[in-house]
Amino acid sequence: MSAPHIGYAAMLEQFGPLEVTEYSAAAEAAGFTGVMAADHFQPWVPAQGSAPFVWNVLTAIGARTRGDLGPGVTCPSFKMHPAIVAQASATLAAMYPGRHWLGLGAGEALNEHIVGGYWPEAAERSARMWEALEIIKKLFASGLEQRDVKHSGRYFTLESARLWTMPEAAPEIYIATAGPLNAKRTGKLADGIITPGAAPAKIETVLGKFAEGAREAGKDPQAMPKILQLHLSWAESDEQALANAMSEWPNGGMKFDKGDVRSPFQFEQMAKLVRPEDFEGRMVISADPDVHRAEVQRYLDLGFDRIYLHNVGRNQREWIEVFGREVLPKLQR
Repeated sequence: MSAPHIGYAAMLEQFGPLEVTEYSAAAEAAGFTGVMAADHFQPWVPAQGSAPFVWNVLTAIGARTRGDLGPGVTCPSFKMHPAIVAQASATLAAMYPGRHWLGLGAGEALNEHIVGGYWPEAAERSARMWEALEIIKKLFASGLEQRDVKHSGRYFTLESARLWTMPEAAPEIYIATAGPLNAKRTGKLADGIITPGAAPAKIETVLGKFAEGAREAGKDPQAMPKILQLHLSWAESDEQALANAMSEWPNGGMKFDKGDVRSPFQFEQMAKLVRPEDFEGRMVISADPDVHRAEVQRYLDLGFDRIYLHNVGRNQREWIEVFGREVLPKLQR
């Protein structure tokens, strides 16, 4: 047995850049290893109240910590061209060698519709993501090989260009997905997978498809990162933990696809329909650290290599201290 990689999920929807940087440093000091940061242009609901630019915040976090760091999911498609995402990622990796990874996703209207235009169906959003991945890989190669590259595809164009600032090795690219089709393609085309907490049967299906795709591409799925982002609510009492979930993270109890909702104020209206029972099976809400430890261990046993934890309440320092003392030391891989 060995100590697992349990990182801190820095939720930029809830905390400003200076505050969340302090929490990230405190988490590392308490035993968390690495930071996954949220890429949001808007919070889910107005009460969360924040949405700083993820690349600025990751730069600050990198200066205060020593572990790995990356955007849990950034969309290289609508509000930012894949070339800009590639440049941001390469720069961060050059600043913090061997620490930065890039997490990509297909995008949600909440963050991406801000530039206007037609908001496509999920299938097209996925197709755009895969084409963007191709461009980012080309640009990473351009920086390493010191040559210009081009791209003319269905959704994106890249004129003769290269990355002039590049680390010695390209950042690993992980795809965030919860569906079996994209999971299989992730195994083929990416370096690893990011997925949210879910029922064991669904997790096993997603990881199984990921492994299937990796093997088809001649890769060893056991050697590829399998990453989980896990939301939870801990507080000093069960009642406070539930209150935190209801007020701070009602989106965790919304049992529908959220990709087409455009405004935090729309989510706020939907949140009025969320009831405590809606979190059952979706997020552990408890004052007992051992209940949370068992949930995290369950996912480690399912085969995840890294888990980044997000406590949904504002009580970040108290939670970091309790989990650093009572949860992290008891976890095993």
